[in-house]
Amino acid sequence: QVRLVESGGGSVQAGASLRLSCVASGRTYTMGWFRQVSGGVPEFVAIISSLAAGTTHYADSVKGRFAISRDTTKNAIYLQMNSLRPEDTAVYYCVGSSYYFSTEREQYDSWGQGTQVTVSS
Repeated sequence: QVRLVESGGGSVQAGASLRLSCVASGRTYTMGWFRQVSGGVPEFVAIISSLAAGTTHYADSVKGRFAISRDTTKNAIYLQMNSLRPEDTAVYYCVGSSYYFSTEREQYDSWGQGTQVTVSS
């Protein structure tokens, strides 16, 4: 497990952009983002592999609007969120997995504290 620290959340109008950042205390096989609305379960958003190819995968709901990237020298990932919609409102969690490249939340053994993103119409 690693320690994950997110930053960059906030409140914006629909159509605006936000950039989330996450720094890990060490290297993991996969890092990514899940989000959770109040009363719900964490939902997969995007992941990126630490391997050289930097393979990425996105939820259909954010494909084409969100972009995940990484800086391996800093053990950091970023989530550029464009064309935000009210339904993107959630707490966004940075996650890390020591072994898996997966959309399943159970495969992630490291979780950040979460950062709130609120999009108003």
